[in-house]
Amino acid sequence: MDSRPPLPGPVSTRWIDTLAQTECPAFTTRRARRAEQSGAPWDPIVWTSAHGSEVRDADGHIFTDLTAGFGAAAVGHTHPRVVSAVQDQANRLLHALGDVHPSDTKIKLLERLATLAPWPNARVVLGLSGSDAVEVALKTAALATGRPGVLAFEGAYHGLSYGALATCGYSARFRDPFQHQLNPHVTIAPWPAFDASPSDIEALLKRAWNPKIGAVIVEPILGRGGVRVPPPGFLSSLRAFARQRDAVFIVDEVLTGLYRCGALFQSTQEVTPDLICLGKALGAGVPISACIGNASVMSAWGDSGGEAIHTGTFFGYPLGCAAALASLDVLQEEKLAERARSLGEWLKSELEKIVPCAPTRDRLVRGTGMMIGVETGRHTLTLVQTLMARGFLTLPAGDSASVVQITPPLTIEQSRLEEFLATFAGAFKEICG
Repeated sequence: MDSRPPLPGPVSTRWIDTLAQTECPAFTTRRARRAEQSGAPWDPIVWTSAHGSEVRDADGHIFTDLTAGFGAAAVGHTHPRVVSAVQDQANRLLHALGDVHPSDTKIKLLERLATLAPWPNARVVLGLSGSDAVEVALKTAALATGRPGVLAFEGAYHGLSYGALATCGYSARFRDPFQHQLNPHVTIAPWPAFDASPSDIEALLKRAWNPKIGAVIVEPILGRGGVRVPPPGFLSSLRAFARQRDAVFIVDEVLTGLYRCGALFQSTQEVTPDLICLGKALGAGVPISACIGNASVMSAWGDSGGEAIHTGTFFGYPLGCAAALASLDVLQEEKLAERARSLGEWLKSELEKIVPCAPTRDRLVRGTGMMIGVETGRHTLTLVQTLMARGFLTLPAGDSASVVQITPPLTIEQSRLEEFLATFAGAFKEICG
């Protein structure tokens, strides 16, 4: 039996008592609901420090983080290069004047991102979150096509701010309370079955299409929606379908991009989008995002007529730009693309030994690079809780919380993953039989 003390510890519990008195009650309700489903306490631990793949809570318990802080800490928590860049920038310039009088650091990041793009003449808009990047993309498509409609997909998570929420097919319960305020021209199509043929995909898209659609938005692999890999050829079919109808093709790479799946952009292994949305790993834990676009599509914004029609006080703020530049350096110089591919393939093969593949349905262990999902059905919440009690942080994914999502820092030591595999195997056997 595991000898670790029960969680949360007394110090975390005191913090959570304060949280329950000050935070919106919806979050406490969520914990109570999950406690009922998992049969175990779901009050969170309270983080106080994190380095690399290691997290320490308020009671001094140490955990291995297999979430990378929702994917943001791809280079590891508090990477020294990122911390140093932020400290240096903080000593020099905390805030500039956005698009009126920008900082030198913002311009350096714009230049850097443009050189990474799959087009020779890219343009970039910065934001603070993945949903900011998505909303820039949706606005760009509306300007470029003059059409208000958007084609999105079930299971897709694009953020919960209003423009992004309308396209969020992850769960209707996110949209329903606000439906009367959301874009009514969004169509949410089914995500194709893992074994869908090209003709199946074509038929699916024709059923979903209507003439008002000017944008198509897709995740190359569903993340929060259950780490669901599309069938071969889906992205290229979708790209061709959009192009034939003069719709802007948007790829949300907020989770999949920046080497999480082993490539700079997961989508460009198969297609060249019109717009790419980045976030999470870009700032290595500091809020910043980017929408990168083909210059011809971005030209729909026109030249500045005085006041910018899309701006924000902190868009392109110096601290975030400094963190992003350092994060991009680390991702490339430490060869984290290669590491994500090799270590991810090994981890997936080891998990398949614990949870064998079901040949007649979608794989129970799936994903690409260091973005892996393990289908464990109704046992998932209990399994996630048990893993946390034994020192490993994972997340449930899928609308019905049926998948254990594993997205560790790309810098994680293989020895920690070996410890996780042994722990997961024991917990899986106990809980899932």
